[in-house]
Amino acid sequence: MIKAIIFDFDGLIIDTETVWYEAYKETMGFYQAELPLERFVHCIGTDDTQLHAFFREQLGESCNIDEIEALAKSLHKGKMKTPQAREGVREYLEEARKLGYKIALASSSTREWVTHYLHELELLHYFDVMITQEDVQKVKPAPDLYLKAIEALRIHSSEAVAFEDSLNGCQAAVTAGLKCVIVPNPVTESLPFEKHSLRLASMAEKRLMDVIELIKPS
Repeated sequence: MIKAIIFDFDGLIIDTETVWYEAYKETMGFYQAELPLERFVHCIGTDDTQLHAFFREQLGESCNIDEIEALAKSLHKGKMKTPQAREGVREYLEEARKLGYKIALASSSTREWVTHYLHELELLHYFDVMITQEDVQKVKPAPDLYLKAIEALRIHSSEAVAFEDSLNGCQAAVTAGLKCVIVPNPVTESLPFEKHSLRLASMAEKRLMDVIELIKPS
C-alpha cells in the first residue's frame, strides 16, 4: 500500500536543469570551449564533481572553477527570473494531499536553493518532509537521500513512490527500494533509464491516482 510520494526537485518540479545546461554552455563559449549534452547529463541529479572535472579536462587543471561557476550562476539567475513549475506538478501535489499521502522531497541541492524556489512557486507548504544535501553524507546516485526521507516519514521503502527526471535520481530511488516514476525534461529525455516502474512525458499525462494504480503490485 502506497503511503507517501517523494519528489526530486531540480528538473522535476521546476526545470532548472535545462537552464543550467544553457548557462554552462554559454559560459564555456566565453572560454572558446564546448559542453556537449552527453557530458552534462551525467552531472544531473548529483553534485558538481564530474562537471568540474570536465572543465579541467577542457580548460586545463589550473582553470578557475570559482570564476566559471560565478558566471554560470549569473546567467542562470537571469534566465530564472520568472520560475514556473513543470506541467502537472501543482495538480499532483494537490491530489496527493487529497488522497491522504505524505509528501516528501529528496534533493541533491541545498535546502536554501530548494526552499527559495518552492517559496517562489507557492509550493513549500505541501511538503511534510524535506531532505537535502545537508542531511546526508552522499547525494544521488547514492540512496542516502531517499533512505533518510523514508526514515523521516516512518514508512517502509515499499510504501513510497519516487518521481525523478535523471539517471542519478532513478538509481538512488531504486537502490533505496522505492518504485520510481520517470518524468524526464528536455535534457534528460534521451537517457537510457532502467528499472523504473513507469515513464511519463509530464505529470499532466496521467492523474496521480492512475499512476499509483498502474505501478502497484497486482
